Amino acid sequence: MIETLVPASESTGVAHSAGVAHGRSIRTKPTVGAPITLSPAPTRPGPLTRLALHWMPDDVSQALALGVRLGGQHPSPGDGGTRDLWEALATVAAHDLGAARAIEPHLDAIAILAQAARVGVDGDAPRTTAPGSARSRNPDTTWGVYASEGGDAPLTATEGPDPHGFGSAGGRWLLGSPRLPGANWRLSGTKQWCSLADRLHGALVTAAVSPLSAGAPGGIPQLFSVDLNHPGIIVDDTAWVARGLTEIPSGPVHFDDVPARAVGAPGWYLSRPGFAWGGIGVAACWFGGAVGVARTVFAAAEHPNPFVLAHLGAIDELLQSARRALLEAATLVDLASTASGAASGGGGAHDGAILAQRVRATVVRACEGILHHAAHALGPGPLAQDERHAKRVADLHLYIRQHHAERDQASLGAALLKASDARAGDPRTFGASIDARKNAPW
Repeated sequence: MIETLVPASESTGVAHSAGVAHGRSIRTKPTVGAPITLSPAPTRPGPLTRLALHWMPDDVSQALALGVRLGGQHPSPGDGGTRDLWEALATVAAHDLGAARAIEPHLDAIAILAQAARVGVDGDAPRTTAPGSARSRNPDTTWGVYASEGGDAPLTATEGPDPHGFGSAGGRWLLGSPRLPGANWRLSGTKQWCSLADRLHGALVTAAVSPLSAGAPGGIPQLFSVDLNHPGIIVDDTAWVARGLTEIPSGPVHFDDVPARAVGAPGWYLSRPGFAWGGIGVAACWFGGAVGVARTVFAAAEHPNPFVLAHLGAIDELLQSARRALLEAATLVDLASTASGAASGGGGAHDGAILAQRVRATVVRACEGILHHAAHALGPGPLAQDERHAKRVADLHLYIRQHHAERDQASLGAALLKASDARAGDPRTFGASIDARKNAPW
């Protein structure tokens, strides 16, 4: 058994975990929680990343506690600290993807609630109890975001008071519950892919507004906040059989006349620029997981083997491509939030949705390639004998399937054509022509 202490990489600021190079055991002493930076040069970690390093979690409970601490700093993509936010997520993910998977939705919920309060789409409650305000939210509340659609009994929302007395001022609230004064909607049906619903206090969920609700267009997804402690919520704990992210059960949850409070009008959740930006935050977690896998290959490459070195070089190329995409996106998001076109995510070629689709696709392609190269470089040893590496590989394989592969690529292609049509019809576009090549985005 050979023990080494592997230095941090200059390009990613990472340290390295255990690895086995085709039967030869290599055990390294990792610098747990070494920061990841998206900058091409070493930089001092930002405040969110430093907080993550100080409270680096080793299980879901610790991850949720870190999420609350990070959420207390009110991080939000586009607030000028986007890079630090994504570096913090990547740093945690490189240590443990399961921990990052628990934290990322909580921070996304905090950002959604803050944006709702800023733009005044507070739903039915008075402005003084806007989502995210001190009066409406316990700062220790842990949040999930459940926005997957589909299933045999999709979630629907109907206007009406809660017959059980929850969701009203002075009602019965459990410790940590996200108080919901003005909760005059009720949710029924089944929501798929509800991560940690048995452990979180509250959730932001999308539901189709019932056409029976006066003045509301039927079938348009609307966002609601709910108290997951309500007795009308039943978590199906039998459906999660995954071998990756085993500690993040994400099965269906059944809602039976559960009180909810509207957050924004129908369609607001999907149309706001923060929706696309939050999707890039998920990609930052994927990137961190890929860095964790790359660390194992780096450790193995310390013992010269030309094939391992070749795979290490290929992995570095892929990591740098993903890093550059995330760094550029962080810059564009912060610029867009202060520009006049922020409502569309920056406009033009850097429209928020297009930017997110490009970055997510780039990072996923890097992750898939890194998993491939790591498997070829290391052989079966680490997958069978290194618990942390085997878990990280299984976690990453599952996590990146939040990207829908060719379906998302088709969506990107359609978005490019739509943007091209908009440019062709813009009177400020000189030399407009029926020749579509003149309106191509490249």
